Amino acid sequence: MTKIDFKLKVFSLSERLFPMVARLLGGCNAEDAIQEIMIKLWQKRKKLENHPNLKGFVFITARNYCIDLLRKKAIILDDSTSALKILKSTNHATNLEWKELNNIIFKILEQLPQQQKEVFLMRDVDGYEFKEIAASLEITVEYVRVLLSRARKHIGASLEKTYNYERGNY
Repeated sequence: MTKIDFKLKVFSLSERLFPMVARLLGGCNAEDAIQEIMIKLWQKRKKLENHPNLKGFVFITARNYCIDLLRKKAIILDDSTSALKILKSTNHATNLEWKELNNIIFKILEQLPQQQKEVFLMRDVDGYEFKEIAASLEITVEYVRVLLSRARKHIGASLEKTYNYERGNY
């Protein structure tokens, strides 16, 4: 793989990796991590030349690198969404309501099984395509759709239950 091929096929994916890497590492060292990931991939460029799913390999490499980094630093792998804002508001009057809703959603996300949570975050927060999520988690696209559907259904039911409770409609 030449320098230009690497730049076009692999390095161009670095922007797509950023949301996942930032979420896994807490945002603090995401740019450094992506540079390290690209160095590792550059060192393996000859093997990448004929890889059948290059995009998937890049995503798996990035995810595994983040997990390894967290293990080395003895940091618990925490897909902490506390710094992440799912819903945003530009109106200051409703800003408090949005913050409260975000907190409720974060609590609901903590209840989800790990794979459902990860699929939901990658799809609805980070904006990854189904194929990218499947490649990253090494599962089929159909299973990604199932996990996402279950996660959304659980979140919706939990939100409905929370709001019914707050309104006094048990």
